[in-house]
Formats: sequence, C-alpha cells, structure tokens
Amino acid sequence: MNSGSPLDADAPGAPAGAVPGSSLTAARRARELSRTVGGPAVDVLVVGLGATGAGAALDAAARGLSVAAIDAHDLAFGTSRWSSKLIHGGLRYLASAQFDVAHESAVERGVLMERTAPHLVGAQPFVLPLTPLVSRGQAALAWAGFRAGDGLRLAARTARATLPAPRRLSAVETRHLAPALRGSGLRGGLLSWDGRLSDDARLVTAVARTAAARGARILTRVRALELTATGARVRDELTGEEGEIRARAVINASGVWAGGLVEGVRIRPSRGTHLVLRSESLGPLPAGLHIPVPGESNRFVLVLPQGDGRIYVGLTDEPVDGGVPEVPEVPETDVGFLLDVLGSALDVPVRRDDVVGAFAGLRPLLDTTSRDASGGAPRTADISRRHAVLTSPDGVITVVGGKLTTYRRMAEDAVDAVLATGRLTAGPSPTAALPLVGAASPRALAALEAPQRLVRRYGTEAPALHALGARDARLRRPVLDGHPVTRAELVWAVRHEGALDEADLLDRRTRIGLVPADRTAALDAARQALGEVLGAQ
Repeated sequence: MNSGSPLDADAPGAPAGAVPGSSLTAARRARELSRTVGGPAVDVLVVGLGATGAGAALDAAARGLSVAAIDAHDLAFGTSRWSSKLIHGGLRYLASAQFDVAHESAVERGVLMERTAPHLVGAQPFVLPLTPLVSRGQAALAWAGFRAGDGLRLAARTARATLPAPRRLSAVETRHLAPALRGSGLRGGLLSWDGRLSDDARLVTAVARTAAARGARILTRVRALELTATGARVRDELTGEEGEIRARAVINASGVWAGGLVEGVRIRPSRGTHLVLRSESLGPLPAGLHIPVPGESNRFVLVLPQGDGRIYVGLTDEPVDGGVPEVPEVPETDVGFLLDVLGSALDVPVRRDDVVGAFAGLRPLLDTTSRDASGGAPRTADISRRHAVLTSPDGVITVVGGKLTTYRRMAEDAVDAVLATGRLTAGPSPTAALPLVGAASPRALAALEAPQRLVRRYGTEAPALHALGARDARLRRPVLDGHPVTRAELVWAVRHEGALDEADLLDRRTRIGLVPADRTAALDAARQALGEVLGAQ
C-alpha cells in the first residue's frame, strides 16, 4: 500500500490554487526527507529525477507502491532540459529499420498529445524547403518518409485532428511559412507535423508533481553516494548530512551518470547542441524548418520558433569522451556547423554575433556496440535509441537509453522489472491513461479564463496563477523586458514546483537562463521571489 502522505492543498498554510497534494515546497521536502532518511523502508527508491526517473516514481506510486525519488540537483537538471522540445513520432527510426522503436515513439507521442499532457504537447508544423541543394531523389525520399510517418500516426491510433496530414507546398506557400528562406532556386517545400512540447523541463515538473499527488516523496538536492538492492547511502546537499534510505527495490534512472552508480553499465554519451537566436534574427516563422545537411541524405538541422521571442537551432550528434560534466559546454565547432547549415538555405545572414545563447545535452546511449575494423567506435548517430532495463548482480534495476518521447514506457518497463524480481507485488501500469497535473481536454483548456500562453504551460492551473497577478499588480510585470515570463510565475514555482534557488527558477522552471544576458537581468526578480515565499513558509 502507498504509505506516502502528500501535502493537502486544503490544509492550513498549504499553498492555494494547485492540484491537491501536488505542491512541492521547501517545507514539504524537509519534512519528507526527515521521514525517509533513517526511516522505515519504502517499496521503491528511484535515483534520478529527469523524465525517466520522475516517470518511474509516478508509475510505481500509481500502482500503489510507496516511493522515494531523489536527485543530487533539481528536477530536470540533466538531459531532460536540453532537448529540442519535440515529441517525435519515430520517423527517423524507420530510415534505420528500427520499426519497433518507431512504433513505440508514435504510440507514446499519441499518449502525451491526447491523454496525459495535451496542455504541454501540441502539433508543430515543419517545412522542408526544396532548395537547389536538395536533389529530386532526396526530395522523393523525404516525401516517402513523411507519408510513412503519417502511417505511424495511423498505426498508433492518433487522431487526424491531432496531427494533420503532410502535403506538398508551392514555392509561394513555402516562402509564406518561412520568409527567411532564400527564394533563388526554391522549388517548393514539404509540410509535415510532429509533437512539440511547450517546455521539456515543465513536462518533468508535471510528472514529478503528479507522482507527489500520489504520495511519492520527491526529494531534490539529495545525492546517492552508494547504491545497493536494499537502498542507498545519501547526502543532503543543502546541509551535508549523510544517512541511509532503505528500500525493497532500487531503480537507477540517473541517465548519463548511471554507470557511476552501478558497475557493468556502459554509457556512450552523445552531445546534441542547440543555438538560441532572437526571433528578429530570422523574422516571422509560422512553422519550424527542416534544413537538410548538405552532403547527407537523412540528416537535418531544425529551426524551432519558441513563441517567447527566441528561436532554437539544432542539433548535433557528436560522441563525448572522458568524464561527464554536470552542465555540458558548447564547442565552437558545433556553433560553426549549425550556422553553416543555416547559411545554406536562408536569405537572411545569421552571424556568430546573432547567437545570444547555446546549450548542449548529453544523450545517455547504452554502449552495446563493438569496435569497427579500424578499432574505432561507430558514430553515436548509429547507436540505437532503444532503451534497456538492466539488473545488476546484486539486484539494482537500471534503465538507460531511449529518449524523452518514450519516458513513460521506459518508466513502466523499469517498474515491471522490479515486480519481476518477486520482491513486490502490484497491478499493471495505469500511466498511459493518467493525466498529468494541469491536463484536460482541448475544449476544457480553451475555455479557461487565462492567457493562452499560461494555459500552454500550466494547463488547468493557469487561472490560479493568473489570479496572482490580478491580486497583485507587481506580480503581473514581466521578469525582464522582451520576455513573457511574469513575476507571478516565479512565485508559483517556489510555492508549488519545488524551486529552491535562482538556478531552479531561471534555468528550469522558466528558460530565461538560456540567454546569459537575460539571466543576469532576471536575477534580482528571482531572489525577491525566493525571499518572499521561503521567508513565509
């Protein structure tokens, strides 16, 4: 049975306006940490609070198991906040004959868009421009791929109303959707659709809060120093105190750091880099772009308008050797590569000075490959994106590989592996039909009395957040000029979303920190929100 006791949102002193039991606060963290370290064993201990770890915590809690989930840093601190913010339907895996991965991706995309997170995941149009660098053979291959991708949608039973059909575009239509494209030699374009997240870190936050509402103890700033099948030795990173968390089963979902906690797990990280541009650099972009990489038949650079005055351009796929950094650096070679590909298709010159920010994420790919004939390792682009659930000799369950789109299935498989050991019993996973915090039908979301930008980020909680600004004009103000995030959103993040410091607020609950200059300008507002809310708890 679930022995967790989530914070009652209606209890005296509890934050108001959030989904009952889902609020993550500094006070709740302290209370639940004191009950967990040195306390009775929980059914499942999850290490890592990225998408997969938060998903495993939710899956186990939703099956009625008691759960503690820890992370040395914050929610979505690692790979889960560095994605392209896309929920892919698996098209790229068809090209490499990974049909099972492609179908799984399409199914999970449909689950997110239609059942669990329609407030966070919507349909994103993309234009592939048919420039002189795209041969007619390449264009035919791309069109066949888009038609096959629509077949995946159908096989996954995702509604046509959710994802429109691909179609061919004239040159005029192509320029209308992407005015920045070079018109000379443009033959037209191909229009396709995929899933797009409002924010990957917000998805993780919603999953973690949904788990908390089911009784899971979500404990950030708690580092696992040593894992065994019966628990972990941990350290509270806020106080330095160490102790033990006892558990009947342990799931290692620490991503690129998984091999450092369990022997025998070999991770081969791949770096994916994105550039951040101001929207005015490219002008209006009603659709995203797939720009073919010159000289490669099945590789594209994505141009992704964000709706907040920024555009992301990505991404690379480069192997990373040596130690795994906490925050990956972006090499100038990646910046140059992405700018060169942009220059091959755009009429508007994009220079190095136009790059106002950049970020890189490390994909936690499971290294099961052998060396090639010359003794070198294959490209990380050739390593399968299949996930794997591994059991160590002493019984720790590790889940690695995969991608953001399939986090829910990865989590389900990890909890299934726990149950297969016979140490715990529970029913099947209900998470494919379990709405996340803020989720509702498109009709219900459209009827909410709050700005659509807030609805796309907070769903059914948007009116409560909007009411903060209605009551206090100071909270209605933007955190900084030219960016839509308001001070009310910072306050909400501290009251309900477990934000404990400025980095939590600026780098993960909002994405202001992706542009260093904006981060600096927003620091005072973040500190003020923290001081006001934490001081009142």
